[in-house]
Amino acid sequence: MRGRELILPQRRRRIPPQFSWVDHRLVRDGHVQGRSASALALYLFLVTVADADGLSWYADETLCRLLSCEAVDLHRDRDELRRAGLIAYRRPLYQVLDLAPDVAPVVPSVPRAHGEAVALGEIITSILGGAR
Repeated sequence: MRGRELILPQRRRRIPPQFSWVDHRLVRDGHVQGRSASALALYLFLVTVADADGLSWYADETLCRLLSCEAVDLHRDRDELRRAGLIAYRRPLYQVLDLAPDVAPVVPSVPRAHGEAVALGEIITSILGGAR
């Protein structure tokens, strides 16, 4: 097949035993559309470090250091990925979710402190039962 020659054969990618992957459906099914570059960087990091069940336990401080971001940016990006149905988060645990295209994002209800602000989108999602 024309064009399949390696450009740098000495640098051919080798798959290590602890290999993780990025699912093609991320692009093919449109999950990257509308996502910020910083949220996608967080997603790539989580996919890379997650175990076979998609779980990882990185502290906010560590993620901010490794991704060169501020805590407010991490929280914004994490919420963006959660609302998009790409991850679930319950401190300190992250779960990278399956990309099944016919499954609406599942957003577990989070107990809120009295008087804590709730995003309008979360209220609507809650009322509609998580449907898109």
